[in-house]
Amino acid sequence: MTTTTDAQTGALDPAVLVLEDGTVFRGRAYGARGSTLGEAVFSTGMTGYQETLTDPSYAGQIVVQTAPHIGNTGVNAEDAESRRIWVEGYVVRDAARRPSNWRSERSLDEELEAQGVVGIRGIDTRALTRRLRSVGSMRSGIFSGAEAARPEAELLESVRGQASMKGARLAEKVSVDETHTIEPAEHGWDREPLGTVVAVDLGIKSMTPRRFAERGLRVHVVPATTTYEELAALSPDGVFFSNGPGDPATAETQIELLRQVLRAGIPFFGICFGNQLLGRALGFGTYKLPFGHRGINQPVLDRRTGKVEITAQNHGFAVDAPLDGPVTAPHEEFGRVEVSHVCLNDDVVEGISCLDVPAFSVQYHPEAAAGPHDAAYLFDRFTDLMNARAQKAGK
Repeated sequence: MTTTTDAQTGALDPAVLVLEDGTVFRGRAYGARGSTLGEAVFSTGMTGYQETLTDPSYAGQIVVQTAPHIGNTGVNAEDAESRRIWVEGYVVRDAARRPSNWRSERSLDEELEAQGVVGIRGIDTRALTRRLRSVGSMRSGIFSGAEAARPEAELLESVRGQASMKGARLAEKVSVDETHTIEPAEHGWDREPLGTVVAVDLGIKSMTPRRFAERGLRVHVVPATTTYEELAALSPDGVFFSNGPGDPATAETQIELLRQVLRAGIPFFGICFGNQLLGRALGFGTYKLPFGHRGINQPVLDRRTGKVEITAQNHGFAVDAPLDGPVTAPHEEFGRVEVSHVCLNDDVVEGISCLDVPAFSVQYHPEAAAGPHDAAYLFDRFTDLMNARAQKAGK
């Protein structure tokens, strides 16, 4: 990515979005000026754009907002889901001319510019989304300011020269470098901690460890490169694998770590990327979806209860596991497994439950930032799983 962040740059600077199939959209610059490359994907959430921008699962991607009006409520420090914006580029139709909200601290345009994020506004995002739904997510690039004047053939060559998201290893890029701990007392818990969770940061959102802490659990957030010996030294009552970007087939290190956790009988809970890694640890495959699930309005069926949940999702890969009842895992040492949740739009696997080892996962984001709250019970389910193991061990 190359950018300039001159606050005096004209608001009417041209910008162009180029897709790898040769489709071109021309609009106006938004955020920093310059050029950026990434996989073009669309998000259907009508709210929560700041949480979207700061979700590490979007690393390597240019995000298209299907909601037409973006930036109305500005930006504030409290709503960020991680330490920075992770999207490679940003595409909107109607950008707010000025924010209007009592919590706003600055405009979204200013925040994008300050963090060097190249964007484009004023294009037909409906037509762009329909294109991505028809052809699939594609390599793309945004070129603004002086970069927009380059010949289209040259821009297209740059777009096609970038690597595909398939085969991308990104978890280490977005993970923390050092372990840090979130104490329950920091989030209103007024008793002794009920247990300890080790959360492997593959692109974790800040609300996730907070949800554990609110339930009385001490959380050690550890880097993606953590070994089993380092994890075990923290004496976890449970292990959590977070959401994150990239192709799960590249995460061999984390997959082997998870297998060691399962062999040790430590309760496990994974979301999003963590769900895909559980699938691979059990011996199932994963595959790239045509355009993925991204937004805060994805319907999921809990097959155990028959309840339909409206969920927040952000993933382009999925687990390839049979939907027709419990099966023995391809890695037979882990026993029986069943698909616990499915997407009602396309029958994609949305959850896995192990029947002979204490482990389960879901493909969506139950931490509810920026919503919805239907799946918050999963944190309680994990707490119950840890309590059951502790009682069995006589603790």
